[in-house]
Amino acid sequence: MSTDPDAVTAAILVIGDEILSGRTKDKNIGTIADYLTAIGIDLREVRIVPDVGAAIVEAVNQLRARYTYLFTTGGIGPTHDDITADCVAEAFGVGIAVDPRARAMLLERHKPEDLNEARLRMARIPDGADLIPNPISKAPGFHIGNVFVMAGVPSIMQAMLDQIGPGLARGAPVLSETIEAGGLAEGTYAARLGEIAGRHPGVSIGSYPSMTQGGFRNRIVVRTKDAAALGAARAEIETLVAELSA
Repeated sequence: MSTDPDAVTAAILVIGDEILSGRTKDKNIGTIADYLTAIGIDLREVRIVPDVGAAIVEAVNQLRARYTYLFTTGGIGPTHDDITADCVAEAFGVGIAVDPRARAMLLERHKPEDLNEARLRMARIPDGADLIPNPISKAPGFHIGNVFVMAGVPSIMQAMLDQIGPGLARGAPVLSETIEAGGLAEGTYAARLGEIAGRHPGVSIGSYPSMTQGGFRNRIVVRTKDAAALGAARAEIETLVAELSA
């Protein structure tokens, strides 16, 4: 799957000191990953960077060049450390200023006399960017090139993702099958599972142990966009599990 030249690919860039410090537990990565998988977009990379301009600019430029889409979360609020918009503008080499469209959106929530300098920071948009509506708190995100800049608050991020989703290019959906390996330890099948994976290079095969109320269990997950390849790999794995369980 990772070498498919026709794949629609994506990366997520999470921005914020609070994520790296552990103070805030990120919920957006899983939400975006689920959304993209459902519409056939391959999420290939996730990065988390601090509120440091040079780090944000570098990451934006690297990831937007590497993948079809880049989705960023965080750093578009009203405080001094919300520098994502400025950094994206720098990455694209464009100016940034209060956007009349964004200001009008903020006025749907705030009285004109309450639209102070801090709140107006949320209306500063890079030149040439399109806005991403925010039906919850009105402060918009934006879209420039292949980069979608969204809020870090999970409910607002989800609302923005719902706004942009219909316009994204779709890829072939990923098909997935789970083979229950029961109490088999990974060490008993690791070598042969590797051989199976080698025979099916277009298939992602993973082994996932867990502890449940019923005790230790293993699951082997097979993922690919090719139904025939999925069936062939699954059949080999089921034979292996049955043989080792006998």
